[in-house]
Amino acid sequence: MKLVMAFFKLIRSMNLFFIVITQCLFYYAILVPTYHHYDRPIGLQPNLFYLLVFASVLIAAGGYIINDYFDINIDRINKPDKLVVDKIIRRRWAIIWHWLMSTAGILISFFVGWKLSHTIFLGLFNIGCVVLLWFYSTTFKKKLLSGNIIISILTAWVVFVLYAAEFGYSVTYGGLESIDALAKVFKLAVVYAGFAFIISLIREVVKDIEDMAGDSKYGCKTMPVVWGVRVSKVFIATWLIVLMASITILQLYVIRFGWWLSISYAAILIIAPLLLIFLKLSKAKSTQDFHQLSNWIKAVMMTGILSMFFFWFYA
Repeated sequence: MKLVMAFFKLIRSMNLFFIVITQCLFYYAILVPTYHHYDRPIGLQPNLFYLLVFASVLIAAGGYIINDYFDINIDRINKPDKLVVDKIIRRRWAIIWHWLMSTAGILISFFVGWKLSHTIFLGLFNIGCVVLLWFYSTTFKKKLLSGNIIISILTAWVVFVLYAAEFGYSVTYGGLESIDALAKVFKLAVVYAGFAFIISLIREVVKDIEDMAGDSKYGCKTMPVVWGVRVSKVFIATWLIVLMASITILQLYVIRFGWWLSISYAAILIIAPLLLIFLKLSKAKSTQDFHQLSNWIKAVMMTGILSMFFFWFYA
């Protein structure tokens, strides 16, 4: 039982659940209702959709494993109580599980892409994800901003991959009749992928401040190590302002549709917590302070993604 619990801890089972929730909400609250509204057939049928979700989960799990595999020494300093690789699960088994999960995720992606549109681009994109996760863990994580940007792009891809899959089908079989539906899905995919990118970037820099001790000892050139905590706080605060302003503008836009429940939700559960994070950021000093901020940001990621429900509610 201890080994099983350690394995689920290693693959970040709660984060994987978050990926499932995100993709299911985008599919059932945005993609499917949009195509029904325009009376257009959807290519990504439920059986292929669930396979694509499974592929995303496998690739993400493989990424978490390889990250911990290469971070053993740093994690011994930053989070010794959470160490799994080489403490409970042997390094050999960790690398085996990484390759098994990543390979399975890629093969499933190729299968879905081929069944959907007789193309291989979906599988190629997910090969790119696996390669990025590998080089993030070995190289880019230790470099200024590049690692943060890679993780933020991959977080955004969790949303955008569903649009990419449907785009492949529409180009192959949908023709001009699906353009309106596809255009609306694209706009909403950009909105939520953009939200995922920015908030992930913010959280990654907060985590870098939290992990400064281990990162600096092992030569990582993260933002707080190179530029200091003060500059990193300014960077985080700037992106928080950009995110709050963007969400506020979106709420002003939907006023004309009378989406008052959605506007109230965004104000109370997304914008207000972001403002609280902004205020707490200036006072944060200890590792525990930044850990709490990281958890707050993760909670806002969840409330932001859950807002997709309103597109189904008002459809």
